[in-house]
Amino acid sequence: LGVVGATYTNGSKARASDATALAKMVEEQEGILVPADSPFKTVQEFVAAWKADPANVTIGGGSSPGGPDHLFPMETAKAAGVDPAAVNYVSYDGGGDLLTALLGKKITAGTTGLGEFRDQIDSGQLRALAVSGSERIEGVDAPTLTEAGVNLTFTNWRGILAPPGISDEAKQAMVKVLEELHGTEQWKEALVKNGWDDAFKTGPEFEQFLKDQDNRVSSTLSDLGLL
Repeated sequence: LGVVGATYTNGSKARASDATALAKMVEEQEGILVPADSPFKTVQEFVAAWKADPANVTIGGGSSPGGPDHLFPMETAKAAGVDPAAVNYVSYDGGGDLLTALLGKKITAGTTGLGEFRDQIDSGQLRALAVSGSERIEGVDAPTLTEAGVNLTFTNWRGILAPPGISDEAKQAMVKVLEELHGTEQWKEALVKNGWDDAFKTGPEFEQFLKDQDNRVSSTLSDLGLL
């Protein structure tokens, strides 16, 4: 998803959907995270404060504009009745800097992929107010946004692309390898270890998904005046 966003924010004419779609592999939920001693105990309390004074609620993410940690709070704001253009978003250079800002209380909340912060959640340093997928995450004591009354389902995703114009034979050979990998026990173990959801898609289904992602990202960035 971050690659899709970067093509727009960097002013590139290239699109992820221009590449040869091999396989969508995984999805990962985002979460709204706060320090353990945050005054916000529920996502409803957080959203209420956000709606009342968006400028005073600082959201940090490990993505530049167009990346998943940026798109998630913007789409959440819109679904919750907060003007996305009023969101006070601070971009950090990856999860390490974001974690430092969260624990140092430099921001109100962080929006990021949960897999990278499971240790801090499990140890009690951070609390997840909500998760972004369609189902709760095992071991994380937090509702989905939909459960909490915010009508949004959001996931980051990862897939494998090849350059445009390769032969059908080359494409099918690579897809076959990925299908074989997808069926291995090692891959299933990697899904569990990294907190990924299996989202395997190939062929026309993945090609259409990439086009849909282009439309989704360009619409959100247009609403923010970033295109």
